[in-house]
Amino acid sequence: MAFCPIFCCGKSFDRKQRGKKQLSWRVFSLKELHAATNNFNYDNKLGEGGFGSVYWGQLWDGSQIAVKRLKVWSNKADMEFSVEVEILARVRHKNLLSLRGYCAEGQERLIVYDYMSNLSLHSHLHGQHSAECLLDWSRRMNIAIGSAEGITYLHHHATPHIIHRDIKASNVLLDSNFEAQVADFGFAKLIPDGATHVTTRVKGTLGYLAPEYAMLGKASESCDVYSFGILLLELASGRKPIEKLNSTMKRTITDWALPLACERKFSELADPKLNGNYVEEELKRVIFVAILCSHSQPERRPTMLEVVELLKGESKEKFSELENNELFRSLQAADYNDGASVAEDSSDFISEEKETKHELKENIGLADAHNS
Repeated sequence: MAFCPIFCCGKSFDRKQRGKKQLSWRVFSLKELHAATNNFNYDNKLGEGGFGSVYWGQLWDGSQIAVKRLKVWSNKADMEFSVEVEILARVRHKNLLSLRGYCAEGQERLIVYDYMSNLSLHSHLHGQHSAECLLDWSRRMNIAIGSAEGITYLHHHATPHIIHRDIKASNVLLDSNFEAQVADFGFAKLIPDGATHVTTRVKGTLGYLAPEYAMLGKASESCDVYSFGILLLELASGRKPIEKLNSTMKRTITDWALPLACERKFSELADPKLNGNYVEEELKRVIFVAILCSHSQPERRPTMLEVVELLKGESKEKFSELENNELFRSLQAADYNDGASVAEDSSDFISEEKETKHELKENIGLADAHNS
């Protein structure tokens, strides 16, 4: 299947939403990207995943870029490449990773992004930067609100609406000022006008998957809300979405957090690396919003518009309603989770390649590669 540039419609797409912002992406030549990355030199490699490799590069004007290079050309890879580039070309928001351009020469498929010097949220919570404790509470709140605003744009302002389908800490990149930019749209889906959801084979990361999506393949904006709830708990607590208790049992972050939230034990929910340096009212907002977002019943979850409003503390009345929600007056965690604890070992990633869940050794996108 020959690659067909999809930007003939992209340039005129969503003009009302972009306002005064001009598209800045362009088509790169393979020669230009070879020069920028020193011929894709190993020393320039930021990371590697199932899709291929990501390289750091520098253009002739001195600007730094990240170049995602597909490992193997195939019809399926070409389609995923096309989808990601098309969606990136359609959206412009300060909290969404910007597309710089793409290259499609012969069987080479490359996507060019702005380089994020502070890598990903995952790298600061669990990876190479976790010991440096660079994320104070102020930065964490800014990341929470910024990433929420980016997802809100996808759900409520892009036309048609977009479901990300892989919201997680490794897909929230951080620029030089620790401003959040949601990245990796390889799994994203467009939602037609009037549709409440799309039914699709499950694809994403365990620990972040909404139950109705994991079990029934029903993807909607609410699935992203669920994933964002897990992300918020992770950001506040420093814990991973799923932690291993023993050789066969695992516990979800919601199973751990809900009883503590009900008992108002916020100091035990805060990341120990913060050393108690946080604003308790803000921590309380983050925890309550996170748990409501990750409710097992999609109709009980807020919209991302409501999430942003709650995180910013814009309505004391609405937060008071949330704080007094029956969910936080009872320790009936089973009613909340529907017994969603993980009881056996499972792979972290879900693929669409087979009808059944397919264990992958690694299936990471640009943001995961930034973690390496």
